[in-house]
Amino acid sequence: MMSFRSLRLSLRFILPLVVALTLLAYAVVPLVDQLTLRWFVRDMDIRSRLIANTLQDPLAELLRQGNGARINALLLRVIQDERLMALGFCSGNGKLLYRTPNFPESLGCSSDLLQENGTSQVHRLAKGAVHVALYPVEQEGMQTGSLILVHDMSFVERRSADTRKYIIMFFVLLGVVISGITVFVAYLSWRGWMAGVRAMLRGEGILKPFARPAVASEMQPLVGDLRTLLRTLDSERRFADDATITWSPDSLRKLLHSQLAGERIIVVSNREPYIHTKNDGRIEVHRPASGLVTAVEPVMRACSGTWIAHGSGDADRKTVDRHDRVQVPPEQPEYTLRRFWLTREEENGYYFGFANEGLWPLCHIAHVRPIFRSSDWHQYTAINQRVADAVAEEAVSDDPVVLVQDYHFALLPKMIRKTLPKATIITFWHIPWPNPESFGICPWHEELLKGLLGSTILGFHTPFHCKNFLETVDRYLETRIEHESSTVFRDGNLTMVESYPISIQWPSPWQETQPSVHECRNAVRSSLGLAEDHLIGLGVDRQDYTKGILERFRAVENMLKRHPEMAGRFTFIQIAAPTRSVLEDYRAFDDMVRDLATRINERFSTGSWQPICLKAKHHEPEEVNRYYRASDVCMVTSLHDGMNLVAKEFVAARDDEQGVLVLSRFTGAAHELHEALIVNPYHIEQTADALYRALSMPDFEQRERMSSMRNLVRDFNIYRWAGRMLLDAARIRQREKLAMRINHSS
Repeated sequence: MMSFRSLRLSLRFILPLVVALTLLAYAVVPLVDQLTLRWFVRDMDIRSRLIANTLQDPLAELLRQGNGARINALLLRVIQDERLMALGFCSGNGKLLYRTPNFPESLGCSSDLLQENGTSQVHRLAKGAVHVALYPVEQEGMQTGSLILVHDMSFVERRSADTRKYIIMFFVLLGVVISGITVFVAYLSWRGWMAGVRAMLRGEGILKPFARPAVASEMQPLVGDLRTLLRTLDSERRFADDATITWSPDSLRKLLHSQLAGERIIVVSNREPYIHTKNDGRIEVHRPASGLVTAVEPVMRACSGTWIAHGSGDADRKTVDRHDRVQVPPEQPEYTLRRFWLTREEENGYYFGFANEGLWPLCHIAHVRPIFRSSDWHQYTAINQRVADAVAEEAVSDDPVVLVQDYHFALLPKMIRKTLPKATIITFWHIPWPNPESFGICPWHEELLKGLLGSTILGFHTPFHCKNFLETVDRYLETRIEHESSTVFRDGNLTMVESYPISIQWPSPWQETQPSVHECRNAVRSSLGLAEDHLIGLGVDRQDYTKGILERFRAVENMLKRHPEMAGRFTFIQIAAPTRSVLEDYRAFDDMVRDLATRINERFSTGSWQPICLKAKHHEPEEVNRYYRASDVCMVTSLHDGMNLVAKEFVAARDDEQGVLVLSRFTGAAHELHEALIVNPYHIEQTADALYRALSMPDFEQRERMSSMRNLVRDFNIYRWAGRMLLDAARIRQREKLAMRINHSS
């Protein structure tokens, strides 16, 4: 049954319709009467002419004979027609010679009602309206008189009355039909409108622009307005969050409890945050040289939960329980590390093969050709599925928050979504995303894209990488992309693609215990046998061909060549942690770095001084931090990098607001740290000039630049990075819960 409210709404349409139809009928009836009369008059004219033509010859003959009786008989026989009322014949001098009994007295031959021959008129007599027609009668070409034909028009009035009745009945029926249709359409429209409102409240067309059932087309303007309003509110809320929240471990924990009901998050990465190794019969714990670990580990300390990662240390198996879990950090456990294991064959295929011989060079513009093998792809797929199973085992609810890290697990979001459809999956891609043409080189590019689109949120370092990803999806998959909200809808799943520039922990974890800058400077210089005023440049990287180490060394060489006064006064220290040494490209690159350092040292060294000090071994983060504090210049010359946290670590370490950062324009950090000396690492002379400028920069300029960069790193720290993603995830979860309640109530 239709509700009274919808009936009342329908009456708003019906009443104006009834009034309009009544006015229309009132205007139409007189018009129809006139048209009917004209039609019948024309019919009478035709009939009269036909009768006159028929009587012409016999009447003329009888007139010639002067046989009055036969003339009267002829006229009486003709008026047997029910509509023909009377006939009369007038002589040429206007005398009525013959007529039928019903011929009206008022229609004499001299009457003003009669007009010229061949004409007709409608006259209203005492007995009613009549049609009078006058036609000549001729003999041998000479007119001998006129024939008067009188038709009864009373039937016209009867038919006009019937016509009026039918018209009124037609409009009444039309009104009933239209009213019924109007009520029915109004009812359907009301239901459709309510369904559309419910759909909008569920987020379909607004929060989920391409979900089904789609919002009706007539509601799209409202949908667009609401979507714009929500984006504005989200932007204002983000701005308010940034303005009111001081991002720290405590604020992140409070956020987790207030917005995500205390959810324990699950982090997935290939690299583990702590590695257990054997050394002379003892088990030691190390932190790997990894920007990912540097960024995510403080978040896990703040939020707790489980970190799933590959156990790569030779003592890792000895430190886990029977469920492959170990509590970390060792000195003060705050979260669980769940390890998964790889055979040598699996590691060669999944990690060294597909991930680092395929995806790594594919996504970095470093002019190294990617290699893709079917066997590596099978291993990559199998390991992603194994980790998805581990996530399902570690989840304590059916809607966990899962943070998937980096290119090693591009297939994982879709696999988790299949097992845990309600999960909130946040995937962060730590390396650059190439353009569609480059990504299409991968034989399994569609599978990788489908895997990533299982995410709730897919994060990149920069908007440019987001744009590249959306263009890649648009090129290779059948999806619907909402560019305004940066969302992709595919197979019933909505993925928000957003930029979240990653950062580092602030304040530094060694802030309370680290030596002063003066002590660090003296210790580093003393260890290298350098004078107290000796200038030091620093590079901190993994030994990777994307980091621009060769270009950096050539810039040092060029600077010394163009500024020979720097010889003996400046030393460049390169910390290069070995990585992926099983791969031929990395072994060849390591040889190239060592050979170039040796050649430059042989060219410029004097006595015990060498311009380049290459430290190709692993250094613990605390030790690297002391090098940051001791150096005058830090050079980050990556050929292509997602963010590069070395730049931010150097800035965070310099609480004395001294030191200069030389930064490649091809890093994500260059989009934030504008006070650094930005260079194109391929331009050796430009980089050399920047290095010399940094070494000779006045203290006040160093202070101004460093102070500005430190403020940015402080405000945009790692807790803000994680907090923004978790806030977005919390809002999406709230909208989904609201949609479920609306669906349940409807």
